[in-house]
Amino acid sequence: MNNKHIKLVSGVFIFFITPLILGLFVLANYYWASSSRNLPRLESSDKSAAVRGSIISEDGYHVANSKKLYKVTIDTRSIDPDKLDLFVKLYSIYANDSEKRVKNLIKKNDGAVVLSYKIDPKAAMHLRELSRELNSKKVFISFVSKDGVTRPPIGMSVLESGESRNYLAKNSMSPFLGYVKKVEVDGITRVKGVKGVEKFYDYYLFASSDELVQGPRDIGNNIILEKDSIKSKKADGYNVILNTPLKFQSKIEKLLAKKAKEYGATEIVVGILDSKNSQVLTLASSNRYNPENITKNDYQALNITATEYPYEPGSVIKPIVFSLVYEKGLVNLNETIKTYNGSYKLGTRTIRDTSPYPELSAIDIVVKSSNIGMIMITSRLDNAELFSGLLNYNLSAKTGIDLPYEQTGNIPSLSALSNRSNKATLGYGYGLQTTFMQILNAFTVFNNDGILTTPRIVNHLEKDGKIYKLNEATSKQVISKKTADAMKFVLTETVNRGTGRKARTKGLEIGGKTGTARVFKDGSYSAVYNSSFFGFMNDQNRSYTMGVLVREPTKGSYYAAQNALPIFKEIIDMMINDGYLTPKHEGNFTQISEEELSRIRD
Repeated sequence: MNNKHIKLVSGVFIFFITPLILGLFVLANYYWASSSRNLPRLESSDKSAAVRGSIISEDGYHVANSKKLYKVTIDTRSIDPDKLDLFVKLYSIYANDSEKRVKNLIKKNDGAVVLSYKIDPKAAMHLRELSRELNSKKVFISFVSKDGVTRPPIGMSVLESGESRNYLAKNSMSPFLGYVKKVEVDGITRVKGVKGVEKFYDYYLFASSDELVQGPRDIGNNIILEKDSIKSKKADGYNVILNTPLKFQSKIEKLLAKKAKEYGATEIVVGILDSKNSQVLTLASSNRYNPENITKNDYQALNITATEYPYEPGSVIKPIVFSLVYEKGLVNLNETIKTYNGSYKLGTRTIRDTSPYPELSAIDIVVKSSNIGMIMITSRLDNAELFSGLLNYNLSAKTGIDLPYEQTGNIPSLSALSNRSNKATLGYGYGLQTTFMQILNAFTVFNNDGILTTPRIVNHLEKDGKIYKLNEATSKQVISKKTADAMKFVLTETVNRGTGRKARTKGLEIGGKTGTARVFKDGSYSAVYNSSFFGFMNDQNRSYTMGVLVREPTKGSYYAAQNALPIFKEIIDMMINDGYLTPKHEGNFTQISEEELSRIRD
């Protein structure tokens, strides 16, 4: 074949084959392009966990709040050995961690490992920035897994792991504030209330839903937000706003810790209620704990003595029983009652008064705290009237305070009251059990026109700037206003010239009653006592009711007038200093007019 023919064949071949090759190339590109459109779209998701609501004091302090925690994970096989020290150093700086601990953890693990579960939000943000920087520096490289497959680089991952509960004031406001426990919910560590306000309002504090975002990721591993990317919105828990100010509470707690040591007491409890609405200004104990770090030594302080410890109240019951007799018109304040020179035979026992008198006026039975006089007065009341009257004061029922595990106490049954001895001893505070909160709330009746109102620790809930009222307090008329005024006068007389004289404060209306009772242990009365003082303090615009309980003092006198009463007085002075009470400059005053006083005495 000559050159001419060869050129002709080559030309024909190029003419036909070249378009064919080009056509195949175009078809191939079209196929792959169209096929790629039909590939499934790679979706990814991120979850942003909601957090528990805060507990906020009346004066604006977040005494309990939650913050997110993050965990940091890496795959040790993906770290470039030549850049291990660089990684360890940078991570430890950003996470405020120990280089030695981190390096040892990496060397001991061949594969995925969690470097920390407790990274706070600020550190998490910086660690994510560090992760991007490490990727650009190729600190993480491909590696061959045990099955012989080459795996792509696995970078450092910073993911939400849960939340931590933080208590600003440490042990202040415990035990009523309560504490929490950890629970796992959908792979996230949450916290739930166990005691106190944390438990009672757990339903509202608990975060209700997390935020879920879905969509494709960009080259920086961020989800590309689209119209329907957000699948669920985050709903944090409600904030709980207390009636109690932290600053005032802390001052009282400091005083109680000092006095408990001075008296050698097992515990000292103080509660102050607004007499008109029973809002809790303070509920303090000398026994406290830090909810963030509970130890075995704290176990005895976990229960709230004010609501969970029933005890025999002693003489502080006298005004309550007296009011029931007075309400029925069975006693007059000025009538004379025999007190048998301070010694009275009750069955096989002899009842004695600390200060013996042959007789006392009815008002002085309370003022001078005569057990014998109260036996005489209590006997005038029908058993059913006594029983129902105590029930009406809620002395064998829960007060309804917004705290969990409240105890009801115990009063003698109607059949038990038919026993003369049982009825007599009840009149001066033995043979029944009440809680501190029951007595404290009952005393508000004398300072609130005979009305009993449910005590409240929490004022309201708050979320996104909106206020939500719930669990509203209820009220009921326990005794008439006339009887309440009479008892108010009796209790002010007890302070002015009786067992409560140390509480006198110029310019304020102060009333109250001491109580000292043996503690019943192991089937018999022991040689230890509970001492208490319950009363009220009023200025021209505000009225409060306060209780002080000193449990089992071992140093100095066990009489309430020598330990509970001085604490009561010191706290009144604090309240004046902090502006909760303003004394009149003219001197002592009474809210009862002379006309009303004459009517009461008659």
